[in-house]
Amino acid sequence: QVQLVESGGGLVQPGGSLRLSCRASGNIFRIGSISWYRQAPGKQREVIATLTSDGNELYEDSVKGRFAISRDNAENTMYLQMNRLRPVDTAVYYCNADIRSLGTYFQPYWGQGIQVTVSS
Repeated sequence: QVQLVESGGGLVQPGGSLRLSCRASGNIFRIGSISWYRQAPGKQREVIATLTSDGNELYEDSVKGRFAISRDNAENTMYLQMNRLRPVDTAVYYCNADIRSLGTYFQPYWGQGIQVTVSS
């Protein structure tokens, strides 16, 4: 099976930075598109950044220019660098990846979610 494990969340002051990591493990043949989502209290989960398998980066407007998505294919790890954080960025962040195991088709997998709190 495949697992995605996130790390790097926590408490940060407004204007600060954090880098989230999401490492995939298990029966992995290939990783396609990857995305980061977040869910703030009382709100629906929303996609904020996507890196397609052909290298296109897509960002939700409120994070454009502040957040950057990247991946390390050798380590099966994806990252979200978050700069100039604002209190409104407070949410649980989830990684999502389309992963193909040997002998199967691409399927979406989710990380467990990690809390990011931006507060002074």
